[in-house]
Amino acid sequence: MDIRALLFDVNGTLIDIETDEGLEEIYRAIGHFLMYQGISLHRWEVRDLYFQLMQQQRAENAETFAEWDAVEVWRELLRNKASDYTRSLPSEKLEQLPLFLAELHRGIARKRLCLYPQVQETLDQLCPLYHMAVVSDAQSAYAVPELCAVGLLKYFNPIIVSGDYGYRKPDPRLFQKALEALQARPEQAIFIGNDLYHDISGAQQVGMKAIFVSNNQNDTSSQTISPDYTISRFAELPQAVNYFVALE
Repeated sequence: MDIRALLFDVNGTLIDIETDEGLEEIYRAIGHFLMYQGISLHRWEVRDLYFQLMQQQRAENAETFAEWDAVEVWRELLRNKASDYTRSLPSEKLEQLPLFLAELHRGIARKRLCLYPQVQETLDQLCPLYHMAVVSDAQSAYAVPELCAVGLLKYFNPIIVSGDYGYRKPDPRLFQKALEALQARPEQAIFIGNDLYHDISGAQQVGMKAIFVSNNQNDTSSQTISPDYTISRFAELPQAVNYFVALE
């Protein structure tokens, strides 16, 4: 096969991450910060508003695989609770606050962020041979800085993040956007992911071959889905890719 591009899921595939959005300290810290922006909310009010606005976004989204927008949640919260003092803040600050709050929320919620073994070394092997992209169910406010923090940002172009579009995998449009940017046909690309339904089935429906990464963050509930190849260690990925390259 004429393989030209490799497309990757991120969390659970490249990055081992754990977050907890229920942590009380998240909403205490944000509540304290908001006071300095002229907004007085108890931590439980911040928490309840955050989840309420998230759920409202999802309920109003008509997409089959609806995605939410973290930055827009904080923008709406600021809009709803702004005082005269808030509205008097410099316009540049007001414009940046929703993104800052999204990053702050994620940063406090994050408990673990690291690469799986051999990820960077394996990408170093593959990078000279193939164009590489990301297709991730995530928020850009989270995914891009996290890729940077673990040293992976330089490997991928484009980086397609569901939060920017309003729909999630397995929606074919996310995969297609990456393929279009890579100027590759589906049969010239392989998708690598750890979720049988969203990653493997989604990529296969577009016409790509799909490699399943079996690790500690798998969703294996979709037992009827068969990946084209399965690896248990990321270091096995070059061998898996070569298997497809050798196919007639």
